[in-house]
Amino acid sequence: MDVGTAALGAWSSGISMYFVAAVLGIAGRLDWVDSPEWLREPWVIGVAVVLFVVELVVDKVPWLDSTWDAVHTALRPTAGAILLAGAEATAGEARQQLWMGLGGAGLALSAHLAKASLRAVVNLSPEPVSNLVVSLGEDGLVAALMGLAVAFPRAALVVACALAAACSVTTVLLVRTLRRTRQRWRDRRRDQLVRRRARRSATG
Repeated sequence: MDVGTAALGAWSSGISMYFVAAVLGIAGRLDWVDSPEWLREPWVIGVAVVLFVVELVVDKVPWLDSTWDAVHTALRPTAGAILLAGAEATAGEARQQLWMGLGGAGLALSAHLAKASLRAVVNLSPEPVSNLVVSLGEDGLVAALMGLAVAFPRAALVVACALAAACSVTTVLLVRTLRRTRQRWRDRRRDQLVRRRARRSATG
């Protein structure tokens, strides 16, 4: 598989590893990409599709999506590592495969952390619409990126690196936002508790 295709697939795995696996498996069977043989197996594609459908539903339920992300914190980077380590340019070179695998894990982890941080911030909102919109946006983004990865591998490599850099910055900003929001909640609860105690003292 081309390095560019594998790199963008690795990054996309940080958002939806099952969709990426299904797309690369099907594309491999259609000879659109030279994906690993195990990924082309019908049962692998079938399992990936079923799990993607499950993820598609779970990912749109507030807080349940964050739990799903937590469970996949190790799985998504592992999938990214496997994809990039198995790229055509690194085949048969153990040391290079190791470094490429670490790079693939880093790409997937950057996307995963940005996704998980964004969902944590969005879930603080009391209305469910924003969660649904963000989830649909992520689905559309991954679908577009995988189309790019299959059709334009060279461009895909550049896009993957750019997205990883953008996600690193985004994650830092989102974590700061999350901390500030939680602090406001704590301050509000503390103020409410103080007012309640004051009322009890006044009535007592």
